[in-house]
Amino acid sequence: MNLTKKRWLVLISSCLINLCIGSLYAWSVFAAPMAEYLGTLRGVSMTAASLAIVFTVANSVGPVTMISGGKLNELLGTRMVILIGGVMFGAGMIISGFAKDLPLLIVGYGLFSGLGMGAAYGCTITNTVKFFPDKKGLIGGIATASYGISSVLVPPIANRLIDAAGVTSAFKIIGAVFVAVIAAASFFIEKCPDGFTPDGWKPASTTVKTAAVEDKNWKQMLASPVFYVMITMMTCGAFSGMMCISQTSNIAQANIGLSPASAAVMVSMLALFNAAGRVSAGYVSDRIGRINTLRIALVLSLAGLVILYVCGAGQTALFTAGIALIGISFGSFMGVYPGFTNEQFGSRYSGVNYGIMFIGFAFAGCFGPTVMSRILGATGGYQMAFLAAAIISVCGLALSFLYDRFK
Repeated sequence: MNLTKKRWLVLISSCLINLCIGSLYAWSVFAAPMAEYLGTLRGVSMTAASLAIVFTVANSVGPVTMISGGKLNELLGTRMVILIGGVMFGAGMIISGFAKDLPLLIVGYGLFSGLGMGAAYGCTITNTVKFFPDKKGLIGGIATASYGISSVLVPPIANRLIDAAGVTSAFKIIGAVFVAVIAAASFFIEKCPDGFTPDGWKPASTTVKTAAVEDKNWKQMLASPVFYVMITMMTCGAFSGMMCISQTSNIAQANIGLSPASAAVMVSMLALFNAAGRVSAGYVSDRIGRINTLRIALVLSLAGLVILYVCGAGQTALFTAGIALIGISFGSFMGVYPGFTNEQFGSRYSGVNYGIMFIGFAFAGCFGPTVMSRILGATGGYQMAFLAAAIISVCGLALSFLYDRFK
């Protein structure tokens, strides 16, 4: 099978791997029962909030292995890096199943699973985008959407396992299954050779500049002013999504008056629109350009935040619209940025370069929930957090026009 045909098998395998490691964002399913379990063991009162540091660590360390994984990719090959990352991810879940205190949970879920996710995700995304120079945006969207949709598919399964076998057994079972699935899928992964072009494809006249872009390594990228515009814009674009993802259920219950079950539906809605945004924005960006698509995403984010700011008790439809816009905007940034980075700095070093660019996402994952929590603690409500996120979206929109001056 030649590479032009085999690249589709690589894409499917990469999506299956991303579906597994995307379960990192199903933490909210494990948090409450794990807090109850640890609290009972230690004879203290613990809540999901007591374990928030676990998810913060897991979300923050990903760029470390995305960057180092890009380097290892050049030495060991894509398949081996993905396999190592997948084993680390599953091992982290299994370790979490043996945790009897918070430190071991941080080591398992926070460090092992977080670092494993970064290694595998960085390679699957950058490698698949390299295989599809004719469809960078669409393929980047599909590959990242498989990661995002995991937070819709995994929670119901995890809930059933927790109800049937307990939270610690659920961790162990899911971890073991994911190691097996990722190991099997990794055998169908092949590293994309530098300069690959699919059979019969030639860059159109509108993409000559993209095809001829100079390959820059990480040092050259960091020396370029446009990098700092792009990474800051990524933080601004992901901020509202990361802020709301962590608190959607609580916001729906406190502001709209929804029941816990109905609020859980809103969490799934956000995840679905997040996944849809990744694919649709990737497709659109192939036609109107990456930066124009990101501008639209920032406008949608701003509109969604305004809706969340004004809607109140009983306005379920309006709240749903706001959450949908936030999800689409967030997904757009996640889907477009792999191709955007590749297009700006070339494909040869994209593994390391995208890993560094992903630090912008990690910043959003750290600061978004923190800002939301602190504002909630200070004001007793979420409205000022929506306003703060709206200001950040406006800053991102301004940066998108500054990009034109540096590109």
